[in-house]
Amino acid sequence: MCGIVGYVGFRQAVPLVLEALRCLEYRGYDSAGLAVHTGSHLQVLRAEGKLVNLLEKAYAASISGQVAIGHTRWATHGPPVERNAHPHTDDRKLCAVVHNGIIENYLELKQELQREGAHFASDTDSEVIAHLLAREQGSLLERALRVRRRLGGQFAVVAMDRREPGVLVAFRQGPPLVLGFGEGETLVASDPAAVVSLTRRCLHLEDGDVALLSAQGVYILDAADRPTSRAEVVLDWDAGQVERGGYKHFMLKEIHEQPGACAQTLQVLVGEQGFDFSRWGLPPERLQALANVHLVACGTSWHAAHVGKFYLENLAGIPCQVDYASEFRYRKPILPPGSLVVGITQSGETADTLAAMRFAKEKQVPVASVCNVRGAMAERLADVQLPTSAGPEIGVASTKAFTSQLVALLALALAWRRARGEPDETLERRLLQLPYDLQQALQAAPPVEAVAEDLQHARNALYLGRGVLYPIALEGALKLKEISYVHAEGYPAGEMKHGPIALLDENFPVIGLCPAFELAEKTLSNLEEVRARKAPVYVVGDSEHPRLRELAKKLIPLPRLPWPLLPIVSVVPLQLLAYQVAVLRGCDVDQPRNLAKSVTVE
Repeated sequence: MCGIVGYVGFRQAVPLVLEALRCLEYRGYDSAGLAVHTGSHLQVLRAEGKLVNLLEKAYAASISGQVAIGHTRWATHGPPVERNAHPHTDDRKLCAVVHNGIIENYLELKQELQREGAHFASDTDSEVIAHLLAREQGSLLERALRVRRRLGGQFAVVAMDRREPGVLVAFRQGPPLVLGFGEGETLVASDPAAVVSLTRRCLHLEDGDVALLSAQGVYILDAADRPTSRAEVVLDWDAGQVERGGYKHFMLKEIHEQPGACAQTLQVLVGEQGFDFSRWGLPPERLQALANVHLVACGTSWHAAHVGKFYLENLAGIPCQVDYASEFRYRKPILPPGSLVVGITQSGETADTLAAMRFAKEKQVPVASVCNVRGAMAERLADVQLPTSAGPEIGVASTKAFTSQLVALLALALAWRRARGEPDETLERRLLQLPYDLQQALQAAPPVEAVAEDLQHARNALYLGRGVLYPIALEGALKLKEISYVHAEGYPAGEMKHGPIALLDENFPVIGLCPAFELAEKTLSNLEEVRARKAPVYVVGDSEHPRLRELAKKLIPLPRLPWPLLPIVSVVPLQLLAYQVAVLRGCDVDQPRNLAKSVTVE
């Protein structure tokens, strides 16, 4: 969740580290800091609040040095104040560290260190790492190997030592670390977005790895302390993709990138070879042998999984279960022979999703990933990789990654159906036209803005949908509360009578998903019940339906589409609605409070 950056090379490090931290602002944070090896000592600067506060301090200090580490912190242990910002040092200022994760045995380690005379300056668990590194003997690399074994929990750490100029050490257990390579310079970061402005050549450290970074390259030891190498990957996106490109916010830019993101995902997954997934490790005979699927995910990806359940059961005829990844392994799921577990994750580093995938592998069940980041841990864990190709998603509230996941799951269902000898060639061809449908949905901005004008003062909202659109109601409600801080709830329309109807009055807006599909009349009946309680009704749906036009206070039109395409297209106006409400309420759209883009700890 926190952002980590490190640089060692021939250039002045402070501007590079600050720019890399700016590229990680989207991850969510409440303080920032950096440490620079000036040649004689370590100079540390920290600031509460936004990165601009650190920026002002750094340029006022005019620090010079070619080795530096930086951090944006999302508070866990200790409040978000300057003393708890990273980097942390030991009490002799020998070592400085930045850390992402949670050290579960930090109290035990802290008490031991205090008995030895250590003085602590923060409330964090992270500070113990600096003290441990400073008290060990040997080189920084040797000390890191020993300290790594003493830490319990999950951690990604980058450290420097004033006695060893020109090097950094990095090690991980859980949260990600990626290394980037330029000519005469090496970088380390928690996210590829931080290194892409300097290089597209990267590698991902594995759990247990300890890496020594210098301007000449990297030396890696694995979890057993053996020298090793990791496969290099070339990032499939460039620095321009992490800029706003004239849009006011990244979220708005990414909403408008959805036609291209879905087209690219289709091109990669389907391409000229069609809906035969043999090249993805799922040839027809393997699909035929599978008897059930478990989809595991968190947040928005969990909503995608619920849509995927409709696709896999209705189109492919394969039984499917959906689990919150954070709950999957704790309920001790039964995974009979013929099971496939699919982890769905934008970043490929979501801690709970990775844990669910590892649980399945321990049970010797094949695992697949639907992931947007090449070479991420989810892809490395998976036996089968189904890549989405949305490009980097910077806004915390997921948009184009979500629709690309739906495209991947629909393509998988169609490939499965074809493997069972019942191809739906009409839907296969129609899916390839989806980018044009998404482009048409983006034209709904004016009616969306009219609805947003009404919703900006609401304290609550209820989203209703039936069938395959129920998960989209969940997603629409999540988007609204994530970025506008309006309490919103998604509900199956038919379940409204079992509780939520008690809340309805003239001040409780309801957003109904009612396009032209087989459950439209049943959804309409539920919206009639809403209207009878005097709650204002807003409809995203069939503009040609006369009763919907009468019922709705305002209506956002949806085109008539085959049912599998409806979830992908109908979410677009809901994304735009959440965005517009947040803007009208003056909220920080791209970096909503308390949220992080990628949740890399439990």
